[in-house]
Amino acid sequence: MQPSSKPRLGVLALMLEGYEPLFPGITESQETYVHSVLEDLRDAADFTFPHAAKNRAEIEALVSQYNAGPFDGILILLLSYSQGQYLVHAMQENHLPLALALIQPQQTATPAFGEWDLTVNQGIHGSQDNANALLRAGIPCQFFAGNRLGEAFPQFVADFAAAARTQQAMRRMKISIIGKLPGMGDVVTDDMAVFRKLGPEFFYDSIGTLQRYCDEVTPEAIQARMEAERTLFEIDPAMPAARHKEAVRMYLGIRQYLIDGGFAGYTAHFDEFGADGRFTQLPFLAASNLMAEGFGYAAEGDATAAMWMACMISLCGEANFSEMYMMDFARKAILLCHAGEGNWKTCRHDRKPFLMDRVFLEGGLSNPPTPIFCPEPGKAAVMSLAYLGGERFRLLFAKGEVLDDCSLASCDMPYLFFRPASGVEACVTKWLSLGGTHHEVIVLGDFEARIRLLCSLLGIEFCAL
Repeated sequence: MQPSSKPRLGVLALMLEGYEPLFPGITESQETYVHSVLEDLRDAADFTFPHAAKNRAEIEALVSQYNAGPFDGILILLLSYSQGQYLVHAMQENHLPLALALIQPQQTATPAFGEWDLTVNQGIHGSQDNANALLRAGIPCQFFAGNRLGEAFPQFVADFAAAARTQQAMRRMKISIIGKLPGMGDVVTDDMAVFRKLGPEFFYDSIGTLQRYCDEVTPEAIQARMEAERTLFEIDPAMPAARHKEAVRMYLGIRQYLIDGGFAGYTAHFDEFGADGRFTQLPFLAASNLMAEGFGYAAEGDATAAMWMACMISLCGEANFSEMYMMDFARKAILLCHAGEGNWKTCRHDRKPFLMDRVFLEGGLSNPPTPIFCPEPGKAAVMSLAYLGGERFRLLFAKGEVLDDCSLASCDMPYLFFRPASGVEACVTKWLSLGGTHHEVIVLGDFEARIRLLCSLLGIEFCAL
């Protein structure tokens, strides 16, 4: 589910202890400068900055402190020159994501600049020393160099903080798996490779567990939720109350199952519900409501897509699940939709999602209440996390826009037209040649830099299409 608080970063501000005797007060002055920088970054994260680290012992003590506490990452700043060698042993013991941001107190040299000014603004060659030492030690780090007063610096810190928190969350993440579509090859992965490389645990459970949770839902809880959904959706007047009641029962049961199990997301194969014999409809409303609440989801046993959706919810705030249905050359777009699941929280703002009493023949069950909507138009990205063998993962990332087009009157599924920035033919051809899967995660807005950072932290190959 979506995190409820800001990321927390420990600040490692480095300087040379030999400068204090030469320039009395320089340490205090630079620490005051750091506090002013962090105040400007207060919307990006919560920061802890005890003091400047002026030697190897202080560096190692602060890194140890941050690793022992509830931190998501470490932000390194250079307050002057600082020896890169002194960073190495501390980082060999570090398990938190790292970012080194090269910024300066002053953004231009003036005629009045003296030796003090040159000293406090010379973090550039300290950054080079430290970055080189980290690289040669094989220690991954994200880097930024720029004007601290511009927009790029706070955006970098916000993106790094969100990516670092997501990486830490992935190490605690669990994804529930209820069945898998036989013969579906592109979603097959190595669960232990996922666990070792990315962090999440894939947890295999039975449809009977879901049924037990659904049986325990009280009539009072069902009634309260049905009342709430009358404000969330435009309800199909043809919908029998008993059918809506059953859909809500399944939603509340699966929801409690996910909460009790500590699951960040789940995937369920639709044939499991019909084969079990105790369900009367497929849980499209449940999947849609749970996505809207911040749980990852994918259909047909695709745990990798469910995991990546949970990651994108943590990283970007909202995400959706779908798949490519066809190329639309007249619209210069790709039509995406799936059987009946969609995060209705992404519905365009000028209308409510329609909860339809929908005829659906797959699975041999009765009509499943299905939220029908189109997402908010504008910038977006469509992604697929592909497993390549061993511990290699590749993210296919297609940026573009969701079109302002809800003209498919007979499409009884959540759908959207996505126009890739690279063009339909080029995007789809690269998708095929690079091994993209047929289940996709969609994020509205422009989060490319943030997603690139997460891939870098996780060691995932990022491929822009």
